[in-house]
Amino acid sequence: MGLKAFLSKPLAAFVVRGVNKWKFNGVESQEKVFRQLLDTAKDTSFGKDHNFSKVKTYDEFKNQVPIRDYEGLRPYVDRVVHGEEDVLWPGKPQYFAKTSGTTSGVKYIPISKESMPEHIKAARNALLTYIRETGKADFVDGKMIFLQGSPVLDSKHGISVGRLSGIVAHHVPNYLQKNRLPSYETNCMEDWEAKVDKIVDETIQEDMRLISGIPPWVQMYFDRLIQKSDGKKISSIFKNFSLFVYGGVNFEPYRARLEESIGRKIDSIETYPASEGFIAYQDSQSEKGLLLLVNSGIFYEFIPADEFYNDNPTRISLADVVLNKNYVLILNTNAGLWGYNIGDTVKFVSLNPYKIVVTGRIKHYISAFGEHVIGEEVESALMAAAEKYQVKITEFTVAPQVNPERGELPYHEWFIEFSEQPSDLESFRQEVDERLQQKNVYYKDLIEGKILQPLLIRSVKQDTFVNYMRRQGKLGGQNKLPRLSNDRKIADEIVANTNE
Repeated sequence: MGLKAFLSKPLAAFVVRGVNKWKFNGVESQEKVFRQLLDTAKDTSFGKDHNFSKVKTYDEFKNQVPIRDYEGLRPYVDRVVHGEEDVLWPGKPQYFAKTSGTTSGVKYIPISKESMPEHIKAARNALLTYIRETGKADFVDGKMIFLQGSPVLDSKHGISVGRLSGIVAHHVPNYLQKNRLPSYETNCMEDWEAKVDKIVDETIQEDMRLISGIPPWVQMYFDRLIQKSDGKKISSIFKNFSLFVYGGVNFEPYRARLEESIGRKIDSIETYPASEGFIAYQDSQSEKGLLLLVNSGIFYEFIPADEFYNDNPTRISLADVVLNKNYVLILNTNAGLWGYNIGDTVKFVSLNPYKIVVTGRIKHYISAFGEHVIGEEVESALMAAAEKYQVKITEFTVAPQVNPERGELPYHEWFIEFSEQPSDLESFRQEVDERLQQKNVYYKDLIEGKILQPLLIRSVKQDTFVNYMRRQGKLGGQNKLPRLSNDRKIADEIVANTNE
């Protein structure tokens, strides 16, 4: 055991003791965060407009602060972007995290001097919690790679602007800098495919022990490594590779293929970072769910997903959540986001401590006939069928076909890129459909009522989705393919390019 690994264990014990002080006191921690946020922001433009100085209770807060998405908050954000101070949060942001919105174009998410350390602390604590639970610390003595966006930052009115992962790269602790790959120059490359090739060149001879990134782009990195090493598994290339850290998408659809590429099972840590704040991380290898970070400068609210589009949906704090109910996640942050709909849906799997699973995106669903099929249901049905038929899936997306050309009943069309095809695609299709009916009673009723026909699967060739993301200019980094759409924009584009 090296010196860093040795020292990490007492540090992990110290940090976990601190985590345990708030871990089992979620509601009390949230009350404290709520008061701190309001008190700090009461003299900002937003605070004055919404009477923060008079707000004493959560019910009063709800009456003053409506739920907004980025477009709803944009008049305030635009003032901040143009250099105005004390608008959403005291002073100016330390950074803007630049993201791509489907309706808003480029979005500028403020990161304050108070919120930035929470991103770094949460990422650190996820690793230290793992060390404390498992006793495994050798990975800190080897090389680590974080597949991320470019750390090159622009500037708007004196505020640095970049992708979240690129911003975070400037805050990696000094004790990890010597272990970290790729090089700064390679990280700055914008062409994702050229960047991956360069990363392969820089890492293939190194002692890589921790690899982190969004699963589909890590898979691309693995594919290039295997190709460069004449078919060797990742575990043969990196003999000490022991920990995979990921976030952004559900790992399960990618797990089988990634583990096949690695050549063995490997420990993993799921994290839930967003430009708006670091929300949760996996704190146990044996328990389900991500620990909700209740004392990290974010006050959380929740709206039942099935009420979200109602005129007056239920809006609750952590004190009133229940297990296994799908909620839209609302954030109030120490960077000045208020009543902010981040767009994600979550479900609680534990209330002591508060642990969540991410179930999808509120805008990513299929409800062409009122079935409201969501991402969690689609992924669960597909993974169960894949396990039963022992197939491996590279990527997939689902869209409704409302007006089939031949006049038959409408259906859900699944575009699946298999790395290993099922021997009987028709039986596999039936299995997926049956599993989805078990998950969603409305979908089942539509099938039984002859309103919809069972789903159809279109098996697409290798690299279909990589090519789609390339055409969209969204290859690599933090970009993710939508798994569900309530229209056929993605589906029709894929069909139009099936012969590429």
